[in-house]
Amino acid sequence: MNWKTLSLLLTAALSSQAADWTQFRGPLGNGISAETTLPAALDAARDIAWKIALPGRGLSSPIVIGDRIIVTSSSGARQDRLHVLCFNAADGSKRWERTFRATGRTMCHEKTSVAAPTPVSDGTRIFALYSSNDLLCLDLDGNLLWLRGLARDYPNASNSLGMSSSPVYADGTVVVQIENDSESFAAGIDAITGVNRWKMDRPKNANWTSPVLLKGINGQTLAGLQSAKGFLAVAPATGQIVWDYSEGASTIPSSAVSGDVIYVPSNGLTAIQPAPEGQTPKQLWRNNQLRPGTASPLVLGQHVYTLNEAGVLSCGSITNGARLWQLRLKGPFSATPVAAGQRLYLVNEKGLTQVVDPTKPEGELVSELPLGETVLGTPSLSGGAIYIRSDGHLWKLGKS
Repeated sequence: MNWKTLSLLLTAALSSQAADWTQFRGPLGNGISAETTLPAALDAARDIAWKIALPGRGLSSPIVIGDRIIVTSSSGARQDRLHVLCFNAADGSKRWERTFRATGRTMCHEKTSVAAPTPVSDGTRIFALYSSNDLLCLDLDGNLLWLRGLARDYPNASNSLGMSSSPVYADGTVVVQIENDSESFAAGIDAITGVNRWKMDRPKNANWTSPVLLKGINGQTLAGLQSAKGFLAVAPATGQIVWDYSEGASTIPSSAVSGDVIYVPSNGLTAIQPAPEGQTPKQLWRNNQLRPGTASPLVLGQHVYTLNEAGVLSCGSITNGARLWQLRLKGPFSATPVAAGQRLYLVNEKGLTQVVDPTKPEGELVSELPLGETVLGTPSLSGGAIYIRSDGHLWKLGKS
């Protein structure tokens, strides 16, 4: 094999890897895709590649690993059947399905589901967490590698509304937030063995935010844990606290990370920079006009976007937090916006997919595509397509 051929193979491998959508809000957890072939406007006759029925319900986003689309759901009168399903990206045909029994509490609000957290993958394994606090590890062929019934170990770690925090993966560790009004904790789970690497007590307060990954001052990867108390940065492999922002934060929309800035839903929206170990992070700006509702913030280029409870999309400057414009969309929204190129893709709770061009002076709605089903989960972008899970189906919009 010559160097030119090897170079082409490596480029193809890296491109394939870059196209994967391996966790909630994508490979970097920021909702941004490098895709350049996503449809700039959506049309039902042209852009619905396939639609596949799913068992039970779920709010989790699909994740994409190569040509595999992985999604979770829960079924049964008590939602105690936990499903992990794998589909072929090309045509939606099912590759495999695995079903497990919940070991923990499955009571939750009627709007949500036991399959609310989005799985995460390291590229070779799938880590799926459920509201019942069951954490599964499977390989890409669906073989069970290990299972942790966290509710067996920590029986009071639950609430009657349901849990929805999605795990993240870094440094061989799966970081989970199991936060509620009783036995609230965060933990780092060894990805190979499924045992605790560390566990820390967390504020006793119901919390539905997900951890995020960020870079510390020295370039090390940190896990950010958000709660009503604020935002805590820890080392994923050890749980060592690096710095703490303690001015409070939302318990529903999660923080967004872009470069070396974290945009925390705190007192509206607050932009902070990481600090050296033991020091307080620097506050860059704060603007109450950019307060998000349920959906998490999204940073694209030089702007940050938030959706409020009324379905109004606000655009702010990442330089000083000034609100630049607002655009009223058809809401309400639970799903977080995602972006590719110069387009924002937003899906409201009734399944109306809306495409916004944010480069226009006041933002412009360029197309709508009604799916006709309840959608509460955030879309996923990969391989020139948009993957959306509704209450009953998994949809592929874009390439057939």
